[in-house]
Amino acid sequence: MEDEDGAELCFPQLLNSSCRKPEISQSVVVLMNLLFFISVFTVILNLLVMIAVSHFRQLHTPTNLLILSLAVSDFLTGFDVMLEAHKQTACWFLGDLMCSLHVYVSSVIFSASIGNIIFISVDRYVAICDPLHYSTRVTVTRVKICICICWICSVVYYSIIFKNELAQPGMNNFCYGQCVVIIHFTAGIVDSVLSLIAPIIVIIILYMRVFVTAVSQARAMRSHVAAVTLQHSGTVMTKKSELKAARTLGVVVLVFLMCFCPYYCISYVQISSNSALPIAAGVFLSYINPCLNPMIYALFYPWFRKAIRLIFSLQILQPGSRDTNML
Repeated sequence: MEDEDGAELCFPQLLNSSCRKPEISQSVVVLMNLLFFISVFTVILNLLVMIAVSHFRQLHTPTNLLILSLAVSDFLTGFDVMLEAHKQTACWFLGDLMCSLHVYVSSVIFSASIGNIIFISVDRYVAICDPLHYSTRVTVTRVKICICICWICSVVYYSIIFKNELAQPGMNNFCYGQCVVIIHFTAGIVDSVLSLIAPIIVIIILYMRVFVTAVSQARAMRSHVAAVTLQHSGTVMTKKSELKAARTLGVVVLVFLMCFCPYYCISYVQISSNSALPIAAGVFLSYINPCLNPMIYALFYPWFRKAIRLIFSLQILQPGSRDTNML
């Protein structure tokens, strides 16, 4: 059914209170449809990471536990992407409560993701810049505690940010078929600093330090120097495996920043609402990041490729498969 202006309505039976169906360009529709299929691969690939790290005992290292936590957030993002693709291209048919929960859960997942990235950066910082104390400072128990704190803080923090929206779902929707969540300007500024700007600054500083130290150690290894001088840690030579892990996870961090920064830059400069393509492109780029991380692991980690073979061949169902040598 159409309104007086000829526009189709989301809910034709609610003539006076229904939103109009959004007018979306073909390019935006293509992007969002592609995003939907990418979300399916995101769920599958991150499920493989979760099974691999959780099943094989040899992979229960502090670094891999952080990768597992990141895979969980990416796995959940895959499902969230499906709702976001629907939200960007069609009327919202799931109701006000689901609208508020969708935005809330999306925020929690993103916060947990960037928290995991920070912990990964700290893990590599200690492993490369202070290797003598790594085994005592970074333990499986401490990493588990940090992961729990990360998720709990994300849930509590955004429960406070969205308390009004969660208490009164749909309070900012002006018609049926709309999904709009608005937070107070001050809260938005504080949230931007705490959940994005400050973490990115911390991540960049840590990895710059890791990069400088790793380069100096790589040069020392190539020149057959037995040890290099590290600040506060005396003389030590970092294992090549730690340098490789730093490089791999550095790629993960870099890809994360490259995928998320454009969307937030577009949002902050407030691109004209007359053109939905820039925003859709930013959303598309930010949501493909969870799909890229498992591909990075497959490219750089032999243990992940071996785990995939064991999973698809169903060898993980055999007795004693948890103790398989993966390294």
